[in-house]
Amino acid sequence: MFRLKRTVALGLLCFVAPIHAQTENTQDNARILDSLTVTATESTGLNLDSPTEAGSRLGLTNRENPASVAIADRQTMELIGARDLQDAANILPGINVASLPGRGGFASYRGFTGSQVNQLFNGIPLAYSIAARPVDAWIYDRVEAVGGPSSFLYGASSVGGSLNYVTKIAERTDQDISGRLSYGRFDSSEAAIGVNKALNDSNWIRLDYSHNESNGYIDRNDSRADSIALSWLTDINSKLSHTLAVEYQEEEVNSPYWGTPTLNPQTGTLKIDENLRHKNFNVEDGRYEQRVRWMRSITDYQFNDKTALRNTFYHYNAERDYRNLEGYAYTDNTNMTIQRRAGYLQRHSQEMNGNRVELTHFGELFNRRSDWAVGFDFNVNHHTGYPTSSGNFDVIDPYNFEPGSFDDLGFGSLQRGRSNRVEMASVFVENRQGLTDRLSLISALRYDHIDFSLTSSPGAAETTSTWNTVSGRLGLVFAVNDDLSLYTQYSTSAEPPGGTLTTSSNTTIDDFDISKGRQFEVGAKFNYLEDRGSATIAAYHIVRKNFLTRDPNDNTQFLEVGQQTSKGIEFATSLQLTDTLRAEGNVAIVDAEFDDMFEGGESLAGYTPSQVPERLANLWLIYQPTQVWQLGLGSRYVASVYANNQNTQKLPAYTLYDAFVSYRVNQNANLTLRGRNLSDKLYAYSGSTSQFYVGEPRSVELSLDLRF
Repeated sequence: MFRLKRTVALGLLCFVAPIHAQTENTQDNARILDSLTVTATESTGLNLDSPTEAGSRLGLTNRENPASVAIADRQTMELIGARDLQDAANILPGINVASLPGRGGFASYRGFTGSQVNQLFNGIPLAYSIAARPVDAWIYDRVEAVGGPSSFLYGASSVGGSLNYVTKIAERTDQDISGRLSYGRFDSSEAAIGVNKALNDSNWIRLDYSHNESNGYIDRNDSRADSIALSWLTDINSKLSHTLAVEYQEEEVNSPYWGTPTLNPQTGTLKIDENLRHKNFNVEDGRYEQRVRWMRSITDYQFNDKTALRNTFYHYNAERDYRNLEGYAYTDNTNMTIQRRAGYLQRHSQEMNGNRVELTHFGELFNRRSDWAVGFDFNVNHHTGYPTSSGNFDVIDPYNFEPGSFDDLGFGSLQRGRSNRVEMASVFVENRQGLTDRLSLISALRYDHIDFSLTSSPGAAETTSTWNTVSGRLGLVFAVNDDLSLYTQYSTSAEPPGGTLTTSSNTTIDDFDISKGRQFEVGAKFNYLEDRGSATIAAYHIVRKNFLTRDPNDNTQFLEVGQQTSKGIEFATSLQLTDTLRAEGNVAIVDAEFDDMFEGGESLAGYTPSQVPERLANLWLIYQPTQVWQLGLGSRYVASVYANNQNTQKLPAYTLYDAFVSYRVNQNANLTLRGRNLSDKLYAYSGSTSQFYVGEPRSVELSLDLRF
């Protein structure tokens, strides 16, 4: 029932649009027209002075926050043509997110990867990177990034930073209707609709729905996805309001692409046979499916102009199913035949329930502004895996082979495996204290109590562990004048052993303690050239200590002695070059290395962690010669990354070029032609020591955006 057809979405749009158009007056049409078109004079820029929930619970503006905070808002996502959350996150400084088939949203940020980068939905951490698999961006309002340790906000982990994906919810707006239809290369299509509607003076509802289909740029790799978000906002009285938000996402991928084998010898810069760029080595009936359900109940009570209380109950449930042949490698240095292996029949089942209470107060202390946020959060996160795997399957001629069937692997039914349960109770406090008219002290402290239990298989004895963590930050912000603010901060993080408790095994838990991180950061946020430009710059140094590393004398055991450091610079700017030309760009340079680390009995001290690009850059030029035409040219550079921690193999650097031309058909419609990877660059967006994940080749799409 959920899988609505695209015609239904279009029909809804066509039904409600004429009704609305007949009742809308000229003044409202002008307002809607302004919001539809991204013009040079309506640049969102870096939004240095807009209050935000990113990086603080006190509603600080970016300029007031002693941290690197970056936001890809709805307007930015539409400008760059973000199709999913991965596209949106990658426009932010220093972030590289890659959607691998079995690893969800694999993120690199400030020299750290995987579980060391916390990915959240509406401020709720799922502690599982696969749960951050990018989904359609249509139902999301923005992506927020906070650089460096931010456990004081969201709990354990996040030594590299945090990414927060925020869903659209109902607003106090009479009526807002939007829609999109698009079609592109590889038969990629999207149909989407969004409606925010006032039911009466105290009730508003919002519905967002999108449907996506594609045949994929890899052979036999068609997919479809549906996403829906429904919310209902009620003003119970002048002080009390409630929002009920429900989301559901469903995705199906046939014969998922698990990579292209790299040519032997596998040393230095890895390469693939370009003739196999579009080949799929998975079995014919390989499959990936996910079903995700979210529910939030948000109650807001405004005691007075200075004090407010919010209670958020949240529920998450997800199932992910895999039946694939995932490993491929050349059999020898002739690179003529490929061994297919690593068959997997798996299910990941996860459920999380929790409740968060937050009290904010904006007041004074010692005749200076003093704002406070205090709260309590409790959640239970339960994950169960159903893993079954196999070894070698067959040897094939990569240019002429039969994909075969998953049934040929000889698996039976799903078998329940390890089941992990994590209970976390947290208390947090944050304060912004004015010291002078221009100097503010921002501090935060968080305590997490974690109870962990693991059952390795049905009927096995339960293993339990308990940890207590404390993390925080201390920062100073000095407003030199209205255009320039300087800041410095010290922040810490705490991470459970093994990185992700939801999937940890006994060998990575044992009696190990919490891994800790610390960061020292300085930076500036400023306007320049008579406010035509705005910019942020940050320099940081991060140390992560006491994480698990292999025992050099026994490769089957772990020692808690690891240490990694990372230092770097990030710069972002938005500049109105002329009345019709605007530039938006950022660059990040990072130097990350292991100080104490062992793999295979070898010390990796001084080596760079795998999958960490030393340089990242984004640049967009937006040109609007008239009120109806807009053109954009964008580029993204990702430096080469090592495919292994021994630094003997690496993936090549790449630069991608995108462009668009947009024409405003009338006051309600925008038509956009967009090209991606215009140079048809063959590149790996990620990879391992043996497989290369080929990025999307040149593609073109045409989209029609409607707003009433």
